[in-house]
Amino acid sequence: MLNVECFPYFNSMNTDSPVIEIKNLTRRYGKLDAVNGLSLTVRAGRCYGFFGRNGAGKTTTIKCLLNLLRPNSGTARVFGLDPQRNEVAVKSRLAYVPDMVAFYPWMTVRGTLEYLASFRKHWNGDIEADLLKRFQLDPNQKASHLSKGQKTQLALIGAICPEPELLVLDEPTSGLDPIVRREFIETVIGAYQSGDSGSRTVFVSTHLISEFEGLIDEFTIIEQGCELLTMEADAARDRFRKIRARFAQPPVKLNLPGALNVKQNGRELEILADGNSEQLLEKLRTLQPEDLHCESLSLEEIFVTSGVLKKTNAGKP
Repeated sequence: MLNVECFPYFNSMNTDSPVIEIKNLTRRYGKLDAVNGLSLTVRAGRCYGFFGRNGAGKTTTIKCLLNLLRPNSGTARVFGLDPQRNEVAVKSRLAYVPDMVAFYPWMTVRGTLEYLASFRKHWNGDIEADLLKRFQLDPNQKASHLSKGQKTQLALIGAICPEPELLVLDEPTSGLDPIVRREFIETVIGAYQSGDSGSRTVFVSTHLISEFEGLIDEFTIIEQGCELLTMEADAARDRFRKIRARFAQPPVKLNLPGALNVKQNGRELEILADGNSEQLLEKLRTLQPEDLHCESLSLEEIFVTSGVLKKTNAGKP
């Protein structure tokens, strides 16, 4: 396990103010609205999930936060600062790992880390040594000889060692094998936040939602550049539930008002509930099922279900 005591350093900040605050953000590519009126707030000390399909606008949003793209309208603030006007002040307090990483090919792993460290006021050498060993990276190997997964590992080491106040991760485990991926998520990111659990913040865009399940505190799902759902993770699990029922005979003429979705396979039913699971369970009990149970949806299942929720709410104000 990564020693949490390896994370002693932290730049002080006002934890009452949002780390990230986006209001009515819009970014267009020609006639296409990649981000369309998006608003969200990330508080200090949170692991915030940013979920959406490919092309939903996640990376564009992140690039606007980092002043890699200029929004057409709306505002993006990081640590209360405008990243366009205060780019150095903002970037000195965060670390960013994009979905595609690249390094100077002639540099070794060690040289790359030394180069990255030269831009930082603080660099934790103990963490660097621990992660190099954990990822089994050869410090003398040239970056040009690294696999895609190894380059991702190197980028993650470079992001963790400065112990920034904010980690911005865009598909951070892309290219990692499942064992290394899970270890990084659970051990490294978990230990990073544990080092100062009330202040260190992670903003992660990922499609591997299930692997971040235990870390996500709050999330936003976007679709076509628009917010579809923003919730606390625990509140979402309480709200969205899956009910399974089995009957002696296939049920007919079912009337389950308020069900988000109903699937029937012979004698078995699967119902998705949106905040009304108790009412649906009470209705199902009157039909005398052989078996009836209810469970919370995982965040990944909620993400998949959000498409159903969008259709259900279509046309509603």
